[in-house]
Amino acid sequence: MSALAPSLEAFFTDRLVGQRAASENTIAAYALAFRLLLGFASARRGIPPSGLDIVELDAPLVAAFLEHLEGKRGNTAVTRNARLAAIHSLFSYLALHHPEHAGSIGRVLSIPNKRTEVNLVTYLDDGEVTALLAVCDQQRLTGRRDHTMLALAIQTGLRISELIGLECEDVSLGRGANVHTFGKGRKERRTPLVPSTVEILEAFLAERAGAPSDPLFATSTGRRLSRDAVEHRLAHHVALAQAICPSIGAKRITMHTLRHTCAMRLLLAGNDVTVIALWLGHEQLATTNIYLHADMSHKQEAIDRVAPLTAKPGRYRPPDSLIAFLEAL
Repeated sequence: MSALAPSLEAFFTDRLVGQRAASENTIAAYALAFRLLLGFASARRGIPPSGLDIVELDAPLVAAFLEHLEGKRGNTAVTRNARLAAIHSLFSYLALHHPEHAGSIGRVLSIPNKRTEVNLVTYLDDGEVTALLAVCDQQRLTGRRDHTMLALAIQTGLRISELIGLECEDVSLGRGANVHTFGKGRKERRTPLVPSTVEILEAFLAERAGAPSDPLFATSTGRRLSRDAVEHRLAHHVALAQAICPSIGAKRITMHTLRHTCAMRLLLAGNDVTVIALWLGHEQLATTNIYLHADMSHKQEAIDRVAPLTAKPGRYRPPDSLIAFLEAL
């Protein structure tokens, strides 16, 4: 067995689990990244994954792997950067334990992230929200479950992992009604519930009649819903909603879109971005600022407050021929 195999195992057991206490999601994401990398390297080098050594995972191979992710697997630049972050983390660990490979490791660590485009967030307006909730079939148990799940996601802005991780005991419907979650980075928070959501949850929990530790949103067999199952149910309801609200069909809607919808509803209601950041569980305020860019009403208000320019229109003439040349470039 090469030096890479035991080092990779130690990276997961000692560094990620023992020292960093990484979450299950982080470990799963890193494991997937290295399964893909080792599979790619094995095919390129003609060596079984367990036989690969550190020297085989050099900078040219890692760069080719990143190109493979985008070109062959169709991954976005964001996913490409996430895989590279896992590789960088491993190679930082290898640098401490295998200084004999310092040159090769350093070249891998120097591979930069790819710059990504920052697009405006997609969210649902009030009419689209109403249409989406209206198409949930209230005559069926699964329809009532989906209606409750989507209404809760839109009002609270919970991540999909937080939503499917909810248990019946996480919902408090008394005075100061709220939902209790452990979010990204294992941050604990309580999100308030408005009266309309409380009413929906009261009816659903009475019908659900589950034990405190049972999943709040379960399959027909009582198991916790998976991420794919939740996204599939959302896509089903979005397709139905297009018949009564065509504009919803022009948007690419995922469960994260409902989180954006919650944030935009809070912003349009006049809440400060710091309050929205706390509501959504954002660690950095810069993450929440994306909603300011998406809201045209705030920009229009800013324009309305600005005094009009008093300068007279005219043609600008550069003061010098060299400056004119530079400006024409």
